[in-house]
Amino acid sequence: MRADILLKIRSNPNLNNYIRYHSYWYKELMRYPDKIKQMEMEMKKEYKLTTEDKISKAGEKIELIRTFLEVLK
Repeated sequence: MRADILLKIRSNPNLNNYIRYHSYWYKELMRYPDKIKQMEMEMKKEYKLTTEDKISKAGEKIELIRTFLEVLK
């Protein structure tokens, strides 16, 4: 595997953990190093780190606070 790809994976704990559990990516990245972006997208979807997921979590927190405030009234 190319050194720059390996450094990118090792510097991101989420990517490092993802590639350990999905070992087929080692072979894919050895053959096609440009697929690192595809791996990052899959990791973000699995770990719910996409923008949509973050907005959803924020909405849920706001709803929880709103419910809590309604109970206090």
